[in-house]
Amino acid sequence: MTDPQIRRRSEVRALAQLALEEIGGAAGGIGSIHRAISDRVFAGARLGLGTRTLPVKALHDGISGAVYALVSDTARLGGSLAGRFLDLPSSENVVPSQTRRGAQAIAAIQGLIGDVLESQGSPLAEPMAIRVNGVALTPDAATLAEAFPHAGGRIVVFLHGLVETESAWALGGRATYGERLGTDLGYTALQIRYNSGRHISDNGKSLSDLLDTVTEHWPVEVESIALVGHSMGGLVARSGCRVAFLDDRPWVGRVRQVVSLGSPHLGAPLEQAVHYASAGLAALPETRAISALLRRRSAGIRDLNQGSLVDEDWRGRDPDALRATACSEVPLLDGVTYCFVSATITRSPKHPLGRMFGDGMVLVPSASGRNKTRMIGFRDEDGMHLAPANHFTMLNHESVYEKLLEWFGAPEVG
Repeated sequence: MTDPQIRRRSEVRALAQLALEEIGGAAGGIGSIHRAISDRVFAGARLGLGTRTLPVKALHDGISGAVYALVSDTARLGGSLAGRFLDLPSSENVVPSQTRRGAQAIAAIQGLIGDVLESQGSPLAEPMAIRVNGVALTPDAATLAEAFPHAGGRIVVFLHGLVETESAWALGGRATYGERLGTDLGYTALQIRYNSGRHISDNGKSLSDLLDTVTEHWPVEVESIALVGHSMGGLVARSGCRVAFLDDRPWVGRVRQVVSLGSPHLGAPLEQAVHYASAGLAALPETRAISALLRRRSAGIRDLNQGSLVDEDWRGRDPDALRATACSEVPLLDGVTYCFVSATITRSPKHPLGRMFGDGMVLVPSASGRNKTRMIGFRDEDGMHLAPANHFTMLNHESVYEKLLEWFGAPEVG
């Protein structure tokens, strides 16, 4: 059996097993909600009917409990069997993670529970890698030379955001920033895919290791490196640079620009809202299962609460503690230009809706790295505001590209 066949079979089985196990878990959660509600109903009925309700309640609880247990256990058993035996027939050895739709489905799963998948050794927990046409590259000298026959000394690294893949940069079917920078400036673009459910600090370490190897085996001498990250990708870029600086990795000395597009440097309001909602829902038995579901969100999502970049922000701490701990401030590297793009769904960032919702995911103060209590250190002259736009517009927009040309040293467009 060839490597693509093995990879395809393992991914298909893992997807089927995960789907059935999630059905089983959902049945158990629904059952607990049902039981909590019925307990309140029977408690009310007992006030009027007395102990005559007890036999009925016992019968109800026994039957409903057995039904939910049967559905849950059957689904989980099916998932276990699927993980061992399932393989879908196909005339081609199409690996799900190497197709656009399959990769996107896996990326969504990773974003939600990618840390759990990694701890289980699931084939769906893909390691960080350079991707070319969906295929992960081994960053050795021969592979890099073959994949990049026209490699130049200036490299630009693209890091996608939460639940995304490298295909996100091709928004609207247009040429990507990387492709255009190659034509206009001679940059060689590296498209990175990573498991966005891992801690940002873990992905930062993986990025440092990967770029260290790439720099060592690159076909020509590396002159400069630019990092461009969308959303979470901007945080991974900053974390990776910090790790490389502390470890004295050679590649970080070649970094000239770090660009973050809609990155929640000071945290994301949606994750903050979910954090508090999960605590509130845990207070009532009827909603406790929903709270448990929300609390299953990945380590990567939890890191977006305050924009955590280092292990110290999460190691040895209760992730469900209501009061968030202080986020460690990571200094910017000397000699590196840090650029940012913020956006609002309204034309003016001062519009009440623009202030409240930002780009729909990240608020302007967080994207620009400054609010009343925290300041990352970005300079106003190295920033750009895009409006009206949403969180994903920044992935492929003409105004953003023109700014990239300016930041990376091109002559003025026009």
